[in-house]
Amino acid sequence: MITLVVGLPLLGFLIAAIGGERIGTRACEIVTTSFLFLAAIVSWILFFQHALGSQPESVSPVGNWFTVGTLKVDWAFRVDALTCVMLVVVTTVSSLVHLYSVGYMSDDPSRPRFFAYLSLFTFTMLMLVTADNLVQMFFGWEGVGLASYLLIGFWYTKPTANAAAIKAFVVNRVGDFGYLLGIFTVFMVTRSVGFDTIFAAAPGLANKTAHLFGHDWPVMEVACFLLFMGAMGKSAQFLLHTWLPDAMEGPTPVSALIHAATMVTAGVFMVARLSPLFEQAPAVMSFITIIGGTTCFFAATIGCVQTDIKRVVAYSTCSQLGYMFVGLGVGGFGLGVFHLFTHAFFKALLFLCAGSVITAMHHEQDMRHMGALRSRIPVTFWMMTIGTLALVGFPFTAGYYSKDAIIEAAYASHAFGASYAYVLATIAVALTSFYSFRLVFMTFFGKERWEVAHEHADNTGINNPEGAKAHLEPTNRPETGGHDHVTAGHPDAHGAHDVKLHPDNAHTEGRVFVPHESSQVMLVPLYVLAVGALFAGVLFASHFIGDAQAEFWKGSLFYSPGNHILEEMEHVPFLVSMIPTLMLLGGFLVAVYGYIINPGAPAAWARTFKPVYTFVSHKWYFDELYELIFVRPAFAFGRLFWKGGDVGIIDRFGPDGISAATVTVTKQAVKLQTGYVYNYAFAMLIGVTVLITWFLVAGGR
Repeated sequence: MITLVVGLPLLGFLIAAIGGERIGTRACEIVTTSFLFLAAIVSWILFFQHALGSQPESVSPVGNWFTVGTLKVDWAFRVDALTCVMLVVVTTVSSLVHLYSVGYMSDDPSRPRFFAYLSLFTFTMLMLVTADNLVQMFFGWEGVGLASYLLIGFWYTKPTANAAAIKAFVVNRVGDFGYLLGIFTVFMVTRSVGFDTIFAAAPGLANKTAHLFGHDWPVMEVACFLLFMGAMGKSAQFLLHTWLPDAMEGPTPVSALIHAATMVTAGVFMVARLSPLFEQAPAVMSFITIIGGTTCFFAATIGCVQTDIKRVVAYSTCSQLGYMFVGLGVGGFGLGVFHLFTHAFFKALLFLCAGSVITAMHHEQDMRHMGALRSRIPVTFWMMTIGTLALVGFPFTAGYYSKDAIIEAAYASHAFGASYAYVLATIAVALTSFYSFRLVFMTFFGKERWEVAHEHADNTGINNPEGAKAHLEPTNRPETGGHDHVTAGHPDAHGAHDVKLHPDNAHTEGRVFVPHESSQVMLVPLYVLAVGALFAGVLFASHFIGDAQAEFWKGSLFYSPGNHILEEMEHVPFLVSMIPTLMLLGGFLVAVYGYIINPGAPAAWARTFKPVYTFVSHKWYFDELYELIFVRPAFAFGRLFWKGGDVGIIDRFGPDGISAATVTVTKQAVKLQTGYVYNYAFAMLIGVTVLITWFLVAGGR
């Protein structure tokens, strides 16, 4: 059965990529989507058999990949509770994204290529989560990176999309370099890359050291730190997070797939899968906790000032990933995976709702140009409200059970960095509530800022603190690139529109259009995800982190004998368990005041705290800092080696220099070929004279 789950997306990719033009666009959509739904059904069957049932873990060998000396790497599918959790998350979200894309991308002429990329992305993620060794996991790891590059840069005629795709690829290579070194280190000390072997050897390596750079280092600390570097890049943690917001340049279904269930959760899954190793590296666990707490806070601060609806949700993803790593870092591996599970439903729901809003607004993404949409697109409004409640951790929604449990575990933990993470994670709850309800209020409440251009002053978003007129121009107007759908002013398009707008005048004064609800093929996935956002927490909390967790995980997550975090978190004071809800309420009230009661307040806040606002609106200046430290020096070195080395030395004195000298000599030699006999006779006379002189002189000796 596991072969079917992994093989169906691969088969769909091959059919759409190779035979897309022959079988037609509609057939590609039907085939790839049907295969994903079938894979999702089989995944849920495996989930009930292995995670909720009594069936033990199994390893299904496929064949030998390669053998080099003592290193033997096989293709094999590992099926246990952790694998099954990831299978249902990946295939469920991916199948719904496929279905949603049928409507959303209906105007795009390259739909076969798009659906092929989606299926390829899903296949590589499934290869990652079913891997039975580090090398096979690395194959899926890199495959996800490749597929994300293709999907983010799907509209390759759009310069910003190309730049975002390259940025994602390069930043992930930084983390992947560390991840690869981590694999090398593990193999060095265990002589194996198979999970069973390295897990069995891990307890004996706890106090082992390796001599590097003149010092003795704890080998498990080094290996786990390097492995976590890969997780930092793939899961967009602090310092390696800069690619994630720019990934919004891809189509909205891509954003839902990357940010909800696949690429960004790969790092969380990897740490959970390698829990027997990380349990032997307490310093790295503290580092993970600190990075996670920092990430959930700083991303939340940036989300508070974004005006692009997709970027708000993107920074929310970054923040929620921080929560997951806090859970992992304090030793609650089930906590991190549980939040991964619940987050997949409500974050995919939020992204797809954002796509529905963008469609309704004729591909406008700036929330300052929206407002009063709840009566125009009521289904999308209620679905986004459900997703928002789950995100902020409203009581008894999915996020309430997983996120609040992580905060309680951080409070209960005595590990270094746990208190720091607890404080930042708690503050981030209020920030999450503020920016989430800010999104809802700016989009669905207030005045109709989309009906007539240049009519209303922008006093509803803190990104225009001076209260200037809101010029209704698209925030990131794309190149037309020959796409059919640019008639709507943005290539992130779908379906027929009430009004066809030319990209040059899509947002001009006097425009008139009516926001419309999305088609049912786009709304059905929202209904399904809303059910998960509401009930995934209450249905599975006891299995993931409660009384039944030991039976549920069946050893697929490792807890050392001294790790009692799941028990300790149950005994935190009542006030501690209530603080996240109180912080949620505080963030909600601030958003209500600033965007419903007194819409002029956000602009005043921005003027009052202008240095803070400037710092946060520039995303803590990470892009500028990396531009200064890495990008400009890299280009400078490139120009030096190109113009100074390649052109100035190699070409000048090498091939180009020789060819230039040959041409010069040839031109001079050609001047001797005049065509006049007396010139040739004169040259011959000179030659004879030289020969006679030489014989006379030489003969005289």
